Formats: sequence, C-alpha cells, structure tokens
Amino acid sequence: MKQRFAWLIKLYLALLAIFVTQKAAFMWIDKPAGAHYSVTDCISVMAHGLLLDIPVTGYLIALPLLAAIASVWIARRIRLRSVATAYYVVVALCASVMFVADLSLYPFWKFKLDATIFYYTDSPKDALASVSAGYVVLRLAVIAAYGALLLWVLRAVTPRQLEPMAGLKGKAAATLLMIGAAAPLAVSIRGGLGESTANIGKVYFSEDEYLNHAAINPCFSMLASISKAEDYAAEFDYFGENERARLFDGLYAPTETDTVRLLNTERPNVVVILMESFGGQFVEAVSGRKDIAPNYNRLAREGVIFTNCYSNSFRTDRGTVSALSGYPSFPTQSVMKLPMKSRTLPCLAASLNARGYRSSFIYGGDINFTNMQSYLRTGGYGSITSDVDFSADERKDNPWGANDDVTFARLEQMIASQGRGPWHICFLTLSSHEPFEVPYKRLDEKIPNAFAYTDHCLGQFVERLRKSPAWRNLLIVCLPDHGFQYPSDITHEQHHHNSMLWIGGAVRQHRVVSTLMNQSDMPATLLGQLRIPHKEYTFSRDVFSTDYKYPFAFFTFKEGFGFADSTGHTVYGIISDKINEDSARNGKPSEAETAVRVNRGKAILQSIYDDLGRR
Repeated sequence: MKQRFAWLIKLYLALLAIFVTQKAAFMWIDKPAGAHYSVTDCISVMAHGLLLDIPVTGYLIALPLLAAIASVWIARRIRLRSVATAYYVVVALCASVMFVADLSLYPFWKFKLDATIFYYTDSPKDALASVSAGYVVLRLAVIAAYGALLLWVLRAVTPRQLEPMAGLKGKAAATLLMIGAAAPLAVSIRGGLGESTANIGKVYFSEDEYLNHAAINPCFSMLASISKAEDYAAEFDYFGENERARLFDGLYAPTETDTVRLLNTERPNVVVILMESFGGQFVEAVSGRKDIAPNYNRLAREGVIFTNCYSNSFRTDRGTVSALSGYPSFPTQSVMKLPMKSRTLPCLAASLNARGYRSSFIYGGDINFTNMQSYLRTGGYGSITSDVDFSADERKDNPWGANDDVTFARLEQMIASQGRGPWHICFLTLSSHEPFEVPYKRLDEKIPNAFAYTDHCLGQFVERLRKSPAWRNLLIVCLPDHGFQYPSDITHEQHHHNSMLWIGGAVRQHRVVSTLMNQSDMPATLLGQLRIPHKEYTFSRDVFSTDYKYPFAFFTFKEGFGFADSTGHTVYGIISDKINEDSARNGKPSEAETAVRVNRGKAILQSIYDDLGRR
C-alpha cells in the first residue's frame, strides 16, 4: 500500500512541479521588450498560478489513482513503469505541445493558448504564412526534446514494478484509503468548495496584464476554451446576409454628436453602482411600488432619472458586460465566461483610464465567480476589492459575502482616499439576492425587504457623501445589473423594464428622460457627456445624440428575446418559435408592427452572434 501511495504522491508533485516551472520559463522567454520583472514577481506568478495548476494536475492524476486501486486486486507483480509509459507519452506530448505553442503564439496574440488556434486549422498555409520553415522546425524540435524530458521525469518517479498485496483485509483497507483520497482530489479539480469553480480569472492578481497571463496554465486555458468553443456565427441564422443587413441597418448607428448637457463638468469623478436585481417594479418612477425604495425615489426627484432603461439580460455576468462594455446579451452564452472574446470588448474603465482616470472595482462577493476578475482586469480595473478583503465577521451574515451596509461603508472609505481625480469606481451590490437574508426589517415580505435594505444603504451612503468635499465633483450612476422576477407573474417586458439614475454634485439639474434605451447604452451616453469618443462601443448608443433617431430596446433571456419601440413591445420564443407577449402603445397590436419588431429582433440576434463569432 505504501508503495502505491508513494508513487501517486511523487507523480502528483512531479506534474505540479512541471507546470510551476513552466511559468518561470514563460517569463524568461516571453518577457515583453523593455519590461523588468523581479524574482518576487516570478514567485507571485507561480503562487497564483497554482489555482489552475492544481486542477489540471488533479485531472492527470485521476487515471493513475484508478489504476492504483485496480492494482490492489491483481495477484501478480505488475511492471508499472512499462504499463504507465503509454499514458505518460500522451501526457508529455500534450503538455509539451501546449507549452511550446503557448510560448510561440503569445508574442503575436498577447493572450494565452486557447481554442482560437483551431480557427486556423482549415487553412494551415495562411496560418504559417508569417513564419519561416526554420521557425517551425525549431519549435518541433523543442517539442520533441521537452516532451522527452517530461517523459523521463514521469518515468523516473514511477517504480519499475508494483508488488502484489496479500490478504483480503489489507487489500480492502488499501482500496478504501485510496477511494478516500479521491474526495480531496475531486475538490482540487473543481477548484475548491466555494461558489466559483476553477476558472482563468482566479489567477488574475496584478494590474500588469502580462503577469496575469503568465500565471495561466496553458493546458487549462486550452481545455476550458474548447469546452466553450462554438460556431457562434451559425447560431440563429434567420435571414440571408442581404436581408439581415437590411433589417439591421441603422439600428446601432454611430451616435457621436451630443447636444444635451446634463453635467456641470466634463471630468467628474464617476461612481457606477450596479444594483443587484433592482428591477423597475421596485421603483416608483417606473410605475413600481412606492414603499420599497423611498430613498431611490427621492433621489430620482433631484437627479436625472431614465424611466425606460431596459436591462439587456437576466444574469449578473451578462448584465455587467452590457453595462460596462455596452455589449448586447445572448440567450445561450455568457461573454464574461469567454476570456478570448471578452478581452476584445471595450470597457468603461479602459476608456476613462485613457483620459487620465484611475479605475477600481468593489464587490462583497466572490470576484472569481463566472470569470468576473478576468473580465474586469482586462477591462482596465486595476484595483479590485472582493470578499477576501473583508473580515470573516463582515461576511458572516450572507452566504454570498459582505452585506451592502459593509460594502457601502468601504466604498465611502475608498472615495475619501482617492485624493485628486479624476477617478472611477464601479460597485456591485449583493444583498438583494437570494436568500434575501439581510440585517434589516422594515417590510413584512422577505424579498421586498431585502431590496428596501439596499435602498436604505444607498440613501445613507448618499447623505453622508453629500456632506463631504467629494460630492461637488461627483457623478453617481445607479442602474441594475438585471431585473428580478417579482412578483412571480410579471411579464418578460416588466422583468427587463428598469431604470437608471444619475445623481451627485456634478449633475446640473433634475431631469426625467423617458427615451427608450438599454443598459448597454450607458457607456456611450456617459462618455458623450464627458466628450470622450466612443466609436468602439458599436452596440452602445448615446441617447442624447441627434443621431439617435430610432429609440428601441432589445433584451434576451434563456429562451427568447424582446424588442420594444414606440409602437409597442413583442417577446419572441426562440425555442417555441412563437410570440409570447405582444402589446401596442395605443390600442390592439398591429400584425404589421408586430412583424417588424420580431424581424428586427431576429436581425439583432443574428448580427450579435455573427459579431461574437468574429471576435
């Protein structure tokens, strides 16, 4: 039994050491020109990279563990090194190919090896057009040599043979012990016991994107992306290209000419508060209840309230991308979970950083959930505060992390410590989420009370901030990450019909904006007010632009999409292939108007999947 455990432990440590040393080699070979990194930087990369190295090692050790369990019941000596060599050859070859390919492609792509490489297999001639034959031959030689080295290492930690075990009792005990070892192995493969599983964002730790990339295990990056790779452009292919283009033309026209001025300054400090699930049914300005969010309602009467701002999606990961990158949502995909795609998107933080802002992000929960940290770091948020930055006592009342009273207080501290601007902070609230357990009691119903608690925290935060020097040059943008299905019988249109609120000393005067829009229009609208170009936000529209001539809102959910314009709204089921909801602004829905809304919604859906496929 000891012999078998010793083999498994040595093999595990050898595989882990291989992946750890690969990071040092990556930093030595692929270091950006002119960059200087210390030994401490390298150690940090290797330490953070363990969060992905351990799951990959767990996967690779699973088969040897099963083989070791089976070997207990074999009554003869096993020539283990010979038997294991076939498996080792596959492991060594795959690890070698992925590592060398990653080293070779990173200087060109500036992102880690993933399924993007398979996009070029249909045309290998074009893929190799920019490199010489010598370049290819050298790398093939390195793959062979490195693979041989890995094979030697794996064979070296493997005993030549396993001796048979005697006695039923001993065999049963050994089997049970090794089966018991499978439990922690499964946890390591999953990436821990928390809400988030192993994902690339877990290793992101630095404001330097190269260090984050250096920490990524290329085998994990490749396998994770393969599991998500699809022919996106073939999804929802409703129309021929000419018809799709005709229906889509003008829907997202550039909106660079802004004529309405909402602010006293072009360089305010900007706080964006993404309010968890804070749907329109909780807001009086959207014909919601008056008693749930009195503070929000009060602030809406002094700031700029957008009463027809539709959320793009139904999940935080999708809504965050829509709000910060101005990108539509997808019924079948989460772009945040696709780092090879999300890294190509513009982001509010990056746009502001280019104009001298410093950008931070704060969330009381797990920042690695749904690959959020990867998206935020790539998008320009250099400083990130999350659950691990709060004490256990601050996180004890909510299974998701720190409650909103705690995080609003931390946000206030962050604002006070910013010093001279301009700066930008994005804050994602947490408490108005299942299980809706909050340290607050004003309403009898559990769900509305949780939203009332977030509103209470917002109100106290604003009133404290109003008395501080930061208020004068501050713009606070409040909008939900998505709506919420409460009460349970609300329609999809009601679920997505939400609001956006601008408040702060930088706001010139109260204004009600009833223009139809999406939350994805926030970046272009905000940047327009700051006189910052936003052409890269191809799906975000400045609603105050003279070029915004056809106001509409488009949203998606798992089984369909909705489209609303001045004539009414229609919700279409992409699985059922039928209309689920249909209404007219005045009177009975017209078949012609309904058909226009459905076809434009289909054209948008087809177009955004085409766009995703091209990224």
